[in-house]
Parts: sequence; structure tokens; C-alpha cells
Amino acid sequence: MILVKSLAGKPWVWSFLGALVVWLATIAFTGGYGAGGMVTAALSLAVFTVIVGVGQMFVITLGPGNVDLSLPANIGLASAVAMKVMAGSDSMIVVGLLAALACGAAIGAVNYLLIWALRIPPIIATLSASFIIQSIDISYGRGLQIKPPPGFADFTNWQILGIPVLAVLTVLFTIGAAMALQRMIYGRSVLAIGQNIRAAWLAGVNVGRIRFLTYTLSGALGGIDGALLAGYFRGANVDIGNEYLLASIAVVVIGGTSVAGGKANVPGVWGAALFLVLLLTMLNTFGVSAGVRLLLTGLIIVGVITAAGGEKAVR
Repeated sequence: MILVKSLAGKPWVWSFLGALVVWLATIAFTGGYGAGGMVTAALSLAVFTVIVGVGQMFVITLGPGNVDLSLPANIGLASAVAMKVMAGSDSMIVVGLLAALACGAAIGAVNYLLIWALRIPPIIATLSASFIIQSIDISYGRGLQIKPPPGFADFTNWQILGIPVLAVLTVLFTIGAAMALQRMIYGRSVLAIGQNIRAAWLAGVNVGRIRFLTYTLSGALGGIDGALLAGYFRGANVDIGNEYLLASIAVVVIGGTSVAGGKANVPGVWGAALFLVLLLTMLNTFGVSAGVRLLLTGLIIVGVITAAGGEKAVR
């Protein structure tokens, strides 16, 4: 009973428990073969979901209706920008990363300006922006054959004792994000806006500025994610970010962040990302067809969300 109450107070634990159960089920099916390699692969792939998931988490924490649906198009365009700027040269890696970061940040800023200027819901503004971004990406990056610089490609795939270096750096980044959320004025302002936007405004929070910074942050993280994906998969692609639309939202919700706003959970993003990657690995290992795989994934995600925080839906 004490354990159940403890878990109820820490919804992020459920995402890690889900990932552990899926991993154990998979290695039981394979007789223990490839257990370590599965963890390494899961860490490598979860990184990209975690990065955009953190940005999406900050946006969703702003309150009901706040969401960034432009992330897939953002990632695709930023990957093309990074590869073109780097032009296969190791000496241009930093410049290419900064270009991708700036591209994503600009998209995030424009997203908020659309919300503010046109007074339309974020879901409509960011979805509309995604179509425009995708059109730009198609004309700019379609057929792009530029490979990432060798040093950059090696870095995104670099491992030490089976642990991806990129995963270690992302863990440090998420620790910083958690500290910013709990201890910095910006993070506390995001939480305050999500809890009660009017009360936050009356307390002196510059609501417009905080929302602008949050959408810009989400866009910037999408941009850097696009560059890293291009390095990891050895090239840019218009569709490289497609899977991160629902994934970025799913890891936030599964990870324990309240969709009602005002309550964020950074550790849960990691647990949820690992859970989703390992779940896909398990279903592929079991030889499940694509249609059944999608059905089971949806049902399992709903089950985990219900177990982790069904009471939040009443809020």
C-alpha cells in the first residue's frame, strides 16, 4: 500500500516501469539474446524524442490548448539547412549547428507571433505554419544529397562502453531543463501561467514574453534535433521528422506532465521515450504486423497513461 501511494505521487515512475516491463518481455522472447544491444539502441533513438519532447513539454505546461504541431516540418527544414551549411566539412560543424538552431528558433518565434497577432488557437497556428514550412523544405531540401561531415556523423553515433555519448549529453541537458523549470524565474513563470494565467498576470508575470520564449525554445530544440538526426542517419530528409509529431506529445503525457498545464515532469520524458522505443522493438521482435502494431501501441499507451495519472483528466 505504501509503495502504491509512493508511485501515485511520482507519475514519471510508471513510464520507466513500462520501459522495464517491455524490455524484460523482449529478452524473455529472445532468450536473453541482444539484451545489452537493445538498451544501447533504445538510448540512441530515445535521445531525439527526448530533445523535442522537452520543448513540447514546456509548451504544453503553459496550459490547455498550447501545443507545437510544427515540429516535424521544423525538424525536416533544419536538417536540410544544417547539411547545406556544413557542406560535408568538419570545419563547418559548429556553424551548421548554429544555423539549424537559428532556423528552429525563428520558426518557434513565428509560431507565437501568429498566435498573438491573429488571435487563433496554438493548435491551428502551429499546424498552419507546418504546411508553410513543409513547402519551403520541399523546395529547399528535396533531393538534397549532401552527406554530413565525417566528424559529425561519427559524433552522433559515438559510444563509450556501449553508452551513446549523445545520450549522456542529453541527460545533462534534461537536468538543466529540470533545474530551469523549478529554480529559474522563467521556469516558475511557465508553471504559474499553466496553473492560472490571470493570476500569473496579476502577480506580475509577463505572460506574452514567457509564451514567446517558450514557443521559441520549442522551435530551437526542434532545429537542433533536425541537425542531429541528419548526422545520425547520414543525411537530411524532408520526412525525417514525421514520427516526432505524435511521439513528442505522447512522451509528455506518458511522462506525467499534466495536459491541463501547470505541472511538468522532465524525468518522465526520458522514461516515456525509452518505453516507446522499446515497445516498437518488442512488437517488431514478436513479428507483429504493421496494423496490429499500431493498434497494440495505442492500447498500451492508453493503459500506461491511465495507470500513471487517470485522476489528472478530472482536473
